[in-house]
Amino acid sequence: MYLLDNYWIHFAVFSVGILAFVIIMVMGFIYFERRGIGRFQVRQGPNRTGPMGMLQPVADAIKVLIKEDIIPARGDKIIFWLAPLVTFVPVLMIFAVVPFRSGAPALLADLNIGILYVVAVSSIVSVGVFMAGWSSNNKYSLLGAMRDVAQLVSYEIPLALSIMGVVLITGSLSLTDIVEAQSIPLVFLQPLGFFIFFIAVLAEVNRTPFDLLEADSEIVAGFNIEYSGMKFALFYLAEYCETVVLSAIAVTLFFGGWKGPVLPPFLWFVIKIFAVFFVIIWIRSTIPRFRIDQVMGFAWKFLLPLALINLVIIGIQVLIWKEALPWFVIILNIAIMAILVLVWSRFFKLGGGRVEV
Repeated sequence: MYLLDNYWIHFAVFSVGILAFVIIMVMGFIYFERRGIGRFQVRQGPNRTGPMGMLQPVADAIKVLIKEDIIPARGDKIIFWLAPLVTFVPVLMIFAVVPFRSGAPALLADLNIGILYVVAVSSIVSVGVFMAGWSSNNKYSLLGAMRDVAQLVSYEIPLALSIMGVVLITGSLSLTDIVEAQSIPLVFLQPLGFFIFFIAVLAEVNRTPFDLLEADSEIVAGFNIEYSGMKFALFYLAEYCETVVLSAIAVTLFFGGWKGPVLPPFLWFVIKIFAVFFVIIWIRSTIPRFRIDQVMGFAWKFLLPLALINLVIIGIQVLIWKEALPWFVIILNIAIMAILVLVWSRFFKLGGGRVEV
């Protein structure tokens, strides 16, 4: 324990711990998703490699590692090499401030502006995406990168505004303070904020119904079309790592983080992360993809106005009840969310027609 008091030893040990945790969670997510979608589609899913197919993610990793690594002859080789790292590393950096349990708030740093750090670092991913599309010297990958960056930037705005509602209620930007302040999970006190946050998260990690930018039917699979081997694996890994970290942020902001009865705090945290991911799988198995014009219109014409209205409502409630929001606000905010979503959907039109809820 005395060794961990040294900054560099502490940094090295917990950096390796974060990397191990993320890799294990990603492997669990991949297996959980494939088996889950198999059930949704009335089939088995992976069941040959290892007991119940549990070693299928390992087999996939080995397959990718032994594939040939191809670099476009006329591409920018340095940027082409750096793009997967610029996409992958910031996702790991977010875990530095995520609190896993009480008593030891964060593994590397308990920042008093933790959620601001999360928003800032996660935005770097769009830089890596654009680097990949531009350095490939392929007009289709560049066009796919531009569309992907446009989507990421568009959905970061309602995402940040939904988080601001949490900050208003808890009075802190620290992720640890936000968890400690949740005697009632904020998903009940701010259901509209969670609704906006969750949809924006789906768009940020290119999940259904917002995954058309990397779909085989859309501009030859998007910005990463020229990537193969380990570099492609890094993009694939970054997408799942981002899903893990944003599920963890959702749990921290809206579901009380590590809090829960009987079971150890860390176990509660992991269970809640998998519960959020299960909903993501459920949506993937149920809802078809949007078109690109529908994706952009949904962010600017539907989510952004709702996020602003939600912020005003939460601000008024915090001014009225300065100490703590009373329990009946739960019923009030659920009713407000239902009315706003239903009414706003009548005025908002996508390219193919009106949104119906």
